[in-house]
Amino acid sequence: MQEVQLDLNEKNHGHFYIKENDEQLAEMQVGISGADLTVYHTEVLPGHEGKGLAKQLLTAMVDYARENKLKVIPLCPYVHAQFKRHPEEYNDVWKK
Repeated sequence: MQEVQLDLNEKNHGHFYIKENDEQLAEMQVGISGADLTVYHTEVLPGHEGKGLAKQLLTAMVDYARENKLKVIPLCPYVHAQFKRHPEEYNDVWKK
């Protein structure tokens, strides 16, 4: 299991990402404004799909939102689908 890292710029835009041997395998693009964390896009490199990397990014993002008392706006289709599929897991952070 790779470590998920977060990189934000001065405008609080950036991404959660997973790297291995200096290669970025997966990323989740986010932006933070006030008490909202918007997820724009999740991408896993071809050849690395099906390894649970997107789920790791999702878990890290939700943990970060909870720790920082943020509400998540899931514009990303993957994140939105996960929130709809498992509302009991994400209702506390989901800004509907």
